[in-house]
Amino acid sequence: MKAVRIMDLGNHAGETVIIKGWLAAKRSSGSIHFLQIRDGSGIVQGVAVKAEISSEVFSLAGSLSQESSIIVKGKVREDKRAPGGYELSLEGLELISLSKDYPITPKEHGTDFLMDNRHLWLRSPRQNAIMKVRHELVKACLDFFDERGFIKIDAPILTPAACEGTTTLFETQYFDQKAYLSQSGQLYMEAGAMAFGNVYCFGPTFRAEKSKTRRHLIEFWMIEPEMAYCDLDEDMRIQEEMVSYIVKRVLEKKNAELKLIGRDTTLLEKVAPPFPRLSYDEAVEILRKEGLSFEWGSDFGGNDETVIASKFDKPFFVHRFPMQCKAFYMKQDPQNPKVALCADMLAPEGYGEIIGGGQREDNLEVLEEKIKEHNLPKECYEWYLDLRRYGSVPHSGFGMGIERALAWICGLDHVRETIPFPRMLYRIYP
Repeated sequence: MKAVRIMDLGNHAGETVIIKGWLAAKRSSGSIHFLQIRDGSGIVQGVAVKAEISSEVFSLAGSLSQESSIIVKGKVREDKRAPGGYELSLEGLELISLSKDYPITPKEHGTDFLMDNRHLWLRSPRQNAIMKVRHELVKACLDFFDERGFIKIDAPILTPAACEGTTTLFETQYFDQKAYLSQSGQLYMEAGAMAFGNVYCFGPTFRAEKSKTRRHLIEFWMIEPEMAYCDLDEDMRIQEEMVSYIVKRVLEKKNAELKLIGRDTTLLEKVAPPFPRLSYDEAVEILRKEGLSFEWGSDFGGNDETVIASKFDKPFFVHRFPMQCKAFYMKQDPQNPKVALCADMLAPEGYGEIIGGGQREDNLEVLEEKIKEHNLPKECYEWYLDLRRYGSVPHSGFGMGIERALAWICGLDHVRETIPFPRMLYRIYP
């Protein structure tokens, strides 16, 4: 007899099966023990009836504590009242390891306590559901690009130069020289785009930002495509297609998990192209009409993004930011050199920017001047400049932070729940 997963019990109705897992919870009523058994794929209730099993097995069932690891044997029977629609009539039980004084109990716990015990908190139904939605979101991103002929290129984690500005770099010693943890794989994806046309990378990125907002992490994951012969308009079109694709996939595949989290999916069901587009100037006008004092040329803060997003019920673009608040590689708008051919995608419901992207500067002389203006060490960017020396073409790309997108899709209050082991300003444990 083979062990089966709880998620597959529907294929074994009426059969006797083996489940290998852990005890999530237990209650008893004299002659019956009700065991909530989890195996990572789901939870099923195992019913141990005293009159139907040996006294040893019944006694063992009654002695189990939360998170003890167990192997159970039982008959699968359909029960529409049960989570997942099935229950297990227990016939056998084996204790693998007894869990003593499990620290996370059904009572209320503070955030710091739960974060200190993140390695255990992940076992809870809510955190379990969030991680499953994350899995589907990531898989949907990869499938989206794979279905469109993109090539996955892995970007290095250790880099010799900055991508998003030098103030948020994590510096480390690389033998006899300095190196930095990657802020983005974008520059390397530009090299990939010149070799393969359309590429993407997926991996961790690091920002040494001293920020404690609900939207920021020190270490987060990004999906970053880059496309040759692609302008800003095409870039935005691909972004809205991708976001619509992943939202639809999550709604289809992980609806039960979203319900468990308590997510109202009404607004998610409205996510479909085209997304609204407004210029930076139009966004600034919204802020000023709402009574906010905002200086043209500044980047938007979290509160600014929330105010602007309150006017929309699905993701939208703000495009053509001032050059002064964007990175050195952004291309100037030929119609207005003061602004860049770039765009941020903002999520509704106060979740802020989930994607940043735009058209890259493809002119060698202009890019060399930009590097000089930003006081960047040119020798570290010679390879990047080679992309403009040898067959430069118009090209664009973007980066979507997995955690912010997931926070929005799941309707979470804080981004710390979107990643298995969050790294924040004052947290690197566990």
